[in-house]
Amino acid sequence: MAINVAIVEDNAIFREGLRHLLNFSADVNCIGVYEDGKSFFENSPHLLPDVILMDIDLPGMSGLDCTAYIKNQASYRDTHIVILTVLESDDKIMDAILAGASGYLLKNASAEQILDAIRQVVAGGSPMSSSIARKVFGFIKTHQKKPVDKIDLNKREQEVLGGLVEGLSYRMIGEKHHISTDTVRTYIRNIYEKLQVHSRSEAVAKALKNNWL
Repeated sequence: MAINVAIVEDNAIFREGLRHLLNFSADVNCIGVYEDGKSFFENSPHLLPDVILMDIDLPGMSGLDCTAYIKNQASYRDTHIVILTVLESDDKIMDAILAGASGYLLKNASAEQILDAIRQVVAGGSPMSSSIARKVFGFIKTHQKKPVDKIDLNKREQEVLGGLVEGLSYRMIGEKHHISTDTVRTYIRNIYEKLQVHSRSEAVAKALKNNWL
């Protein structure tokens, strides 16, 4: 089945370029194109895309606020948001992760990188432009805070959480630790419950913020 994707982007030329890119791909289908968050929410009350490509610097409601709002709606529980922006400051990246984004690409990404990111995020990955990934791992290295709270994760749960932080898909985590994908999902449910989070991005953000790995 084709992956259904919506676009929220205020630059008309870039927006139309994305639309054509998605519609010319055999396994991706563009089901909605919007110039801002307001038009997305007003015109797509029943639209449930698999993935949303979201700009940050939008008129009115920012892309980060849109992301946080969407991820707090039960109807969008299975929707993945990939930030697609020119902004690469540390605070924007971490704000996007905390808001619930599952990926973060810069607009200079190639067409194939954008399509691959869509496929990766649906498969459970966290696609990032290489410069963004370096910033995230730099954040891990430089923020050596003591844990705010003691978390009771067993060794396997810590390994699975580490895989989430690395951006690995469920399948890749399973292959790395020689366990099935269903077992990975069980560990992830346990991790979410112990960390009191509801999504991959929240778990990663909490792990990074408290230096749990």
